[in-house]
Formats: sequence, C-alpha cells, structure tokens
Amino acid sequence: MQKDYYIQFTSAKIEDLMFRTSFDPVTREGKVIVNLSVIDKKDYDDVIEIFEMAINSGLSVSPYVRILQEGDNLEGISVGKDEVGFLTVCSITIDGVLLKKGIFVNPKFGGLIEIKNGTPLRFTNVLTYQSTTIDPLEVLISQEITSVTEMLKTGSGKILANLREVCLAARDDVDRVLSDMIDAGITGILEVGEPNSRVLDVPVERDHLGIVVIGGTNPMAIVQEQGIKIRINAMSNVIEFKELRHINDYV
Repeated sequence: MQKDYYIQFTSAKIEDLMFRTSFDPVTREGKVIVNLSVIDKKDYDDVIEIFEMAINSGLSVSPYVRILQEGDNLEGISVGKDEVGFLTVCSITIDGVLLKKGIFVNPKFGGLIEIKNGTPLRFTNVLTYQSTTIDPLEVLISQEITSVTEMLKTGSGKILANLREVCLAARDDVDRVLSDMIDAGITGILEVGEPNSRVLDVPVERDHLGIVVIGGTNPMAIVQEQGIKIRINAMSNVIEFKELRHINDYV
C-alpha cells in the first residue's frame, strides 16, 4: 500500500509549537520550546565553555539550559552513545507566550544581522518561514556565513536573529508581556521597532511593529566556527521550564 507523504513548511511547525507553549512568565511555570544540539562527548569541555561565554554575553534567548547525557530521556528527547545534548530556549517561545496572552504574532523570517561596533545595523540575509522546510537559522549556519565569534571579539560581525510582527493596537500589552519575560529570564529581545517603521532596514506591515529576537542558535554557530562538529535540531520540542537550569550551574 502506497504511503502518503506530506511536506511540512517551517511556518506550520511554528504554529504547532506556539499553541503547545504554556509558559507563564509571572509564575515561571509551563512549557517552553527548545532547540537541541548534539556533540561528541569528547568535545564537551570546549563546548560548555563556548556556551557559557555566548549565553552570558547575551547571545541567546535565555541563560536557562538542560544538558542531556547518554541514557537521559526528556519528553522523548535523547542522545546517542558517546554524545551530549544541549537543550536551549528557542526564540519562538516568545511568540507562544504572546499568543497565549491574546496577542496575535506573525513570525516572518530568520536571518543574519550585521553588527558594527556593538550596534545592530541591518538584516543582510533572510529566509522566510513559509518558504523552507528547514529552520532558516539552521540553513544559515550550514552555509558558514556567520561571524559570531568575530562579533564577540571585536564588536563587529554577523549574528543570527529573527523577526516577527504584531498589531500596533497591542503595543502596550506587548511591552508588558516582554517585560515579564525578561524578569523570568527570557531575555533575547534585541529590538522593538517603532509603529509603521522599518526595523533594522526591513519594512513591516501597516499598523504593525516589528520585534527582533536574538537567535537561540548563536552559541551553536560559534561552536561550528571553532571547527567543532555539532548537529542542530532547532525547534525540537516543548519541555517544562522547571527542567532547565542556569548555564552557570553547569560550569
């Protein structure tokens, strides 16, 4: 019997994960979306040092992570023999939280942002979520065009980020929810644009504003830039926030 095969674009996967997000930034309970990165066990010491540096430098969505060792299983997420897994908070969690607070969010694309002397200038490369079946930031990392390490060293380079739009009428509610998320440790907000204005050189829909969030896969990009093999599965699943620990607890 012939099987039916379906192509799932990233936008459909995002919608599913947004609805499954249940994190409440006030109570700090509920489920968040996580990215999974898998490395060889022998590279653990180097990679944990890179993750600690990147996360504490603000190049992540949240400092809360979970490390999986061989034999661990969390919400069906596991790693193979002689491997270590890193679960990090995905930026789409922010969209899920806003949605559960009654704020409609339209995730637009993932891309690279040019940073010069510590100041974000513009998006340079973008992939829309509706045009690819692979997470855009995974694609950009695979092209080896990031320069996150250089940005950390010199203040100039290209980092991963993504853009979403929200209705202008929800501006006050958005500010309140984003503030609550920052207090809860979801700190990846890079820029909130002005109404009806371009944000980092990208136009937004009329009566909307753009929100730019740091890509949760920036630490993984640094690992790859250092020549260390890493396997990335962005937007892997949802897990309870209480299962995560601060990166400094692992160092």
